[in-house]
Amino acid sequence: MIAISLQSGSNGNCIYVETKDVKLLFDAGISGVEVSRRLASYDRDIRDIDALIISHDHVDHVRYAGVYQRKFGLPVFITPKTLESADERNRLGPLDNINFFQAGEELQFNDVSVQTIPCPHDGIDGVAFVISYQKKHLGILTDLGHVFKELVTVISSLDAVFIESNYDTEMLDRGPYPAFLKERIRGPQGHLSNTDAAELLQKGSRLKWACLSHISENNNNPATALKTHRGILGESLPLYAASRYRTTGIFNI
Repeated sequence: MIAISLQSGSNGNCIYVETKDVKLLFDAGISGVEVSRRLASYDRDIRDIDALIISHDHVDHVRYAGVYQRKFGLPVFITPKTLESADERNRLGPLDNINFFQAGEELQFNDVSVQTIPCPHDGIDGVAFVISYQKKHLGILTDLGHVFKELVTVISSLDAVFIESNYDTEMLDRGPYPAFLKERIRGPQGHLSNTDAAELLQKGSRLKWACLSHISENNNNPATALKTHRGILGESLPLYAASRYRTTGIFNI
């Protein structure tokens, strides 16, 4: 199994996961032209993707789902509540290949399973994902809200993970955001801080690597996120930071 973060952050999210026989996209927050171009740089064709799976209704995760389907023919997997909210907020346009799932359900694509994990983030009916193939498990854990109980169990099962490390506590406190927005970000339906994410990763005994994701432009930066994680985790776990503007390159699981 391989994975590529095509982009990560409030300006758009999309992750590509591939096995021998299955190709999946998670979220549709960057344009169809751009995701097609970025995949082509790795000799992948967006039209070969078996499914687009949507995590929740926020614009940076679902904005271009309709384009991906209409222009490239991708089947969309989404919860009914997420689709209803996303269409109201983002005007996805006509969709004619929708596959509904319920939050908490496991999806199957040949010999690849995708477990959906309900999250307390303030999106509608949001989920995180664990992708399993040949006894290897990859987590896509972003827009989580807070470190809820099931996350501890999930992280201990993973071989690799994209994990949100959204904000630095001091940068958020000192930053220009209004008080209500700061409270939303650090509240139980917001995002994980660098420290939250690092302490969760401490429980990932099987992890071969972790990619810090959904890093805030205003309340964090990759260097600060990595420094905080290194201070808590030491040097043993390979760590990477997903870019808000570029791909990560290919990760192997």
